[in-house]
Amino acid sequence: MIKVVLFDLDGTLLPMDQDVFVKTYFGGIAKRLALRGYEAEGLISAIWAGTATMIKNDGKKTNEAVFWDKFTEIYGENARADEPYFDEFYRLDFDKVQSSCGYNPKAQETVVKIKSMGLRVALATNPIFPTIATQKRIAWAGLSPDDFELYTTYENSRYCKPTLEYYKNIIKQLSVKAEDCLMVGNDVSEDMVAEMLGMKVFLLTDCLINKNQKEINVYPNGGFSELLDYIKTIVE
Repeated sequence: MIKVVLFDLDGTLLPMDQDVFVKTYFGGIAKRLALRGYEAEGLISAIWAGTATMIKNDGKKTNEAVFWDKFTEIYGENARADEPYFDEFYRLDFDKVQSSCGYNPKAQETVVKIKSMGLRVALATNPIFPTIATQKRIAWAGLSPDDFELYTTYENSRYCKPTLEYYKNIIKQLSVKAEDCLMVGNDVSEDMVAEMLGMKVFLLTDCLINKNQKEINVYPNGGFSELLDYIKTIVE
C-alpha cells in the first residue's frame, strides 16, 4: 500500500508544450536582463550551460550553487551581483509566461481527492528553477505550495532528474521507502525511471514526452481519471 504520491509539475499538473514554454520564458528573461547589458543569445546559452551543469550535479553542492558557478565561469565573478535581477524577473515578469501554459482543473481536484484518501503528496518537479518560479508555476496549476509536503527547487536540491539520486533524496526527506511511493509524471525518461528504485509509477499522457519512443503501455497510464482509478487499486 502506498503512502505518498509524488507529482511532476510541468506537463503533469501544469499542462504545457515544453518548447513553447521555453521560448516564452527565454524571451522574457532576455528582455529583463538586457537592462543589465546582457545580449540575448549569450545569456540564453549561459542559462542552458548552467542548466546542463545542474542536470549533472554530483551532490557536492546545491543546484543553485552549481548553476551560478557555471554562469560566473562564463561571465566572470562580477556577474554574481546580478542575481537580484534574475529574482526581479521572476517577481515582476514571470507570470507573463503563464500564457504559454494551459490549465486543467482536474489537476487540483485530483490532488485534493488523493489527500482526502489519507495519502501524503509531494511535488517532484525537476529542481532547475528557484523557489519563487516553482511557487508561481504551482499557482498557475491552481494549487498552493501548502498543498505539498515537499517541493523541490534549485535551492533545496543537489540532484536532478533523471538520476536516481534525485528520487532517493526525496524519499529520504519524506522518511519513507521507495515502495511506499507512487511517482506520477508525463516524461517517460525523467519520471518513469523512479520505477528502478521500487516505486510504483503512473504515466500521465495528456502532455506526453517520450523522447526515446519507448513503449508506454509497460506503465500504467492515462489521464487524471485513470490515475485515480489506479490509485484506488493499490490502496484498497
